[in-house]
Amino acid sequence: MVAGARDNQLVGYGLVVGLAGDGDKDPVYTKQTIANLLQRYDINVPASTLSAKNVAVVIVTADIGAFVKSGQRLDITVASMGDAKSLQGGVLLQTPLVGADNKVYAVAQGPLAVGGFSVGTGGGGGATVTKNHPTTAQIIGGALVEREIPATIVRDNTMELLLRDPSFTSAARIAVAVNEMFPGVASAIDSSTVRLHLPPGMTGTPVDFLARVEGIEVTPDTPARIIINERTGTIVATSRIRISNCAVSHGNITINVASTLDVSQPNPLSNTGSTVVTPRTSTDVTESKSRLVALPDLPTVEKVASALNSLGVSPRDMMAIFQAMRQAGALQAELLIR
Repeated sequence: MVAGARDNQLVGYGLVVGLAGDGDKDPVYTKQTIANLLQRYDINVPASTLSAKNVAVVIVTADIGAFVKSGQRLDITVASMGDAKSLQGGVLLQTPLVGADNKVYAVAQGPLAVGGFSVGTGGGGGATVTKNHPTTAQIIGGALVEREIPATIVRDNTMELLLRDPSFTSAARIAVAVNEMFPGVASAIDSSTVRLHLPPGMTGTPVDFLARVEGIEVTPDTPARIIINERTGTIVATSRIRISNCAVSHGNITINVASTLDVSQPNPLSNTGSTVVTPRTSTDVTESKSRLVALPDLPTVEKVASALNSLGVSPRDMMAIFQAMRQAGALQAELLIR
């Protein structure tokens, strides 16, 4: 992306009406918000006398991009702030969207599009069905931009390109590729910034220059990295990981705990004693056999995957092996655990 051409976040507080009994359950702030709305139309009603079952207080969020002009539209997200059951069929009333400087940059309004639904009466034994999140909705093009956010991408005839994934190698490659088309205009400042000087003859047309720069193809650097997500059992490895010579042995221990209930009864025709239930617990421990496997130098991710799969381990076992390899210094890659 280009320095200066950044998005900004907007947020607003509003009301959604027409919820057919699925709105807020009469919280104080919802009733007060309705009373404040009615005062704008010269209707003075005490907040305590109002009912909010068809109305929900919501928070509206949106991102406004750089160079967005007054009159253009933004997509917005609407989320219930109170205890409404669903926003299905609701209509958002006019809601100002403000930025971090507390200035209004857009105004949102319109019918909601809810991707989920909620039916039934709920409670124990009730036939309730809830799909996705019926208290969150969207309005495509639901906000009208009222104020432009100034953005400057050219300063002293220079522009800066910002890398999404900082890398010294990628920044150097971009500078070299740009200089092949426009000699001497690009220089890598750091791992995330490439500075461009507008070439002679194009100082008045920076957009044309930037369009030609964006058409240059550069192969980004791929770091040696392994991402492990223990919650989902997901492992993602890049092609540059390398494993040095090492030996691996990994075994599993399985513990089975079973609890059964036995019934103890007195002897027949006995005048004493009573029938009681006695629990009985059995525990079995099974340790699977493992073998020590010597792994040669593995320079590619394909060979690493084949070698570890030959051990017959599960993805979670593979996570433990990767962590042990990293501690032993055999894994030549960055290990990230999520």
